[in-house]
Amino acid sequence: MAKDEISRADELQALGWLAEDVRRYEELWEYRHRWGAINLEPEDRAFLRKAEAALPKRVSGSKGAAKKSLQEKSHYCWLAFYRDAMLAAEAGQGLAEGEQGAWPVLLEEELRLLDELQPVLGLPDTLKARELVAVREDLIAEAARGARSGSFDFLTPLEERRQQERTSWKPLRGEASSDTSYPILEAGSVEAFRQRAADTLGAWLRTHLPSLQS
Repeated sequence: MAKDEISRADELQALGWLAEDVRRYEELWEYRHRWGAINLEPEDRAFLRKAEAALPKRVSGSKGAAKKSLQEKSHYCWLAFYRDAMLAAEAGQGLAEGEQGAWPVLLEEELRLLDELQPVLGLPDTLKARELVAVREDLIAEAARGARSGSFDFLTPLEERRQQERTSWKPLRGEASSDTSYPILEAGSVEAFRQRAADTLGAWLRTHLPSLQS
């Protein structure tokens, strides 16, 4: 079967495939498109064949949908979703002028770095990125030592999203975590933490994401 020049994840979703299976197809397709199928596990190759067999045949010469941009990838959207939820919550908390939560500052820098570095964010990248949970927690613990304590419910926004649409997203701090700690940085310490987050996350992404390895 000829391989598609663009991902057809939207068509699988329209056929009623589960969101998690659609995401798996898209990530495997991205990996194969960039690196070829030789390093894929046999079950992953079989899954791709199953997905492609389920898709309707295209009329010769049809162009199909455009390839997803980085900003449309699931991992990027997940980070942006949590950043936006936190900023919305802060708007109702009466923060002093210049104060900011450490978490959205961290996520803003992670998103900025993704825009700058342009990783593929396919399956190998997103699997490796799970290790960032610990990296983020270390940065937040460091920020908390010089910040006042706030609180944010990391689970409810995602549960509300799941009620609106199917998603395979996981809680930012992990399924097992009920930690609501949320350090609030005073105005004078925001930029220092932003730089610390940029340096730490930038070094990690450059040396750990498979698609950024030369």
